[in-house]
Amino acid sequence: PAVIVIIAAAVMKLAKKALKNVALGVLGALAVISCFMGINEITVLLATGFIGMAFFQIRNNTTNKKISWLLLPLTMKGIALKSMTTSSIFFTFLKVGAFLYGSGYVLFAYLDAELVAREILSREDLADAIAIGQITPGPVLSTATFVGYQLGGVKGAMAATAGIFLPSFIFVFFLNPLVDKMRNSTLLRGFLDSVNIAAVAVMLVVTVNMGISVLISWQSVVILLISAFLTFGIKKPISTLWLIPVSAIMGYVLHLIPL
Repeated sequence: PAVIVIIAAAVMKLAKKALKNVALGVLGALAVISCFMGINEITVLLATGFIGMAFFQIRNNTTNKKISWLLLPLTMKGIALKSMTTSSIFFTFLKVGAFLYGSGYVLFAYLDAELVAREILSREDLADAIAIGQITPGPVLSTATFVGYQLGGVKGAMAATAGIFLPSFIFVFFLNPLVDKMRNSTLLRGFLDSVNIAAVAVMLVVTVNMGISVLISWQSVVILLISAFLTFGIKKPISTLWLIPVSAIMGYVLHLIPL
């Protein structure tokens, strides 16, 4: 339950930055609907990005403003992954690393689509992995290492870690000389703004889905409410570093109460 609150807090912070105008709000809502319909999250991100890019490019031309709104409802279908050997763990996380955009927290949405939806990993195990990633040193992406370990032991952990980080090194090497030109491109700016709002949308969906699977007892509801109060209800929110262990202690104590 504490993990749900942590992700919800991240979603709210990102949404404030990503929701710049009404059109992006519409794109975000359509992305949420698409995810709930079962369309692959990576496909939703890319489709929203390209649709937004085309929409904002056309809208910049004042003679085509009305036509541009017709582009918003377009969607695409994804491709399912079937096996999870050590090599498939590597290529799964390589794909996730190549398309991960917006925040490290978007990783949870991708893992939900790639592993939980295909019954390779339970949503409870994913929540455990997120908790481990939150209380260990390093970026949120360290969750990938723990998930890899869950799926394939030490070799799986190494494969997942290599796969999730490798694309970043490749992209930085090739794209660094083009950064200034990309910043000045209205076309790419529309794409990036649209992918940002789509990333928030998929995070929202996975948070809701995880909440449904996690809130299965009165103890979990109590922990969720207390965690939410400690995160949103006080002027100086409790650090994530402390929220996870405090929630773990609460869980232990509450489960000792016979009801």
